[in-house]
Amino acid sequence: MKYEWLYQSNKIIVKNVKDFELKDIFECGQCFRWRKEDDNSYTGVAYNKLLNINKIDEDIHLLNTNPIDFEEIWINYFDLNTDYAIIKKNLIKKDDVMKRATSFGNGIRILKQEPWETIVSFIVSANNNIPRIMKAIELLCSKYGEEIGSFNGKLYYSFPRPEIIAKLKPEDLSACNMGYRGPYIIKTANQVLSNPNLIPMLRAQNTDHCRKGLIDFSGVGPKVANCIAFFAFGKLDAFPVDVWVKRLMEYFYFHSEMKPKEIEDFAKNQYGSYAGYAQQYLFYYGRELGIGKGD
Repeated sequence: MKYEWLYQSNKIIVKNVKDFELKDIFECGQCFRWRKEDDNSYTGVAYNKLLNINKIDEDIHLLNTNPIDFEEIWINYFDLNTDYAIIKKNLIKKDDVMKRATSFGNGIRILKQEPWETIVSFIVSANNNIPRIMKAIELLCSKYGEEIGSFNGKLYYSFPRPEIIAKLKPEDLSACNMGYRGPYIIKTANQVLSNPNLIPMLRAQNTDHCRKGLIDFSGVGPKVANCIAFFAFGKLDAFPVDVWVKRLMEYFYFHSEMKPKEIEDFAKNQYGSYAGYAQQYLFYYGRELGIGKGD
């Protein structure tokens, strides 16, 4: 059954949504601006909109929104029109690892994120951990974004535009805990500004060309390029290989050390057009349970 929704004074209630669990979505490593509230809801900013989202019984409650934003932003952002049962059914056929991983991360949905924010966020993610990434991005937004609202007494800010970041100095970004990545982010902002057609062009390209174009950005290597291609440009066969995924693939499939490119090639062959989804299920499954750590 297709989902249904209704509007009640500043809130959208979505019914009949399957495969949708807030913790799985917001804590699987795909995004860095959503905070868990005491009632187990999450509050965050996407596309310059502040939203609180909760799951009550089987209904999804989106607070601080309206029908126009729901139809123009949130349906796509939360990938509500995709049948994840079909994705999982296809992955489960591949091997027992995917059967376990998809069961563990049953409620994951891939967020359709804004490209510029995603580019910067995953440059920040290189050689970093999720709590530090979240803190750095929060500092960046609070210092250089625009205030867009508050929820539960906390102020929220937009993600700073490239023209703002392009004018900063590396020490400005060091104050946001960006470390050595500051110069990369400033240079990338200037690269984006110098070619207004660059982001639409990357979206229109196939996965390989999109990834190669992303690697031209300062501070973007193969892993980061695959993350951006998947989360921001809809390249669903992109398979990012970070330290965790490398360790997990070696643990489950190879039982020996492999190069990231070898793992990526194997994943493309094994999972095909579902490779990006497979990576997210595997990453979340392995990281949450500590599988392969220290082996």
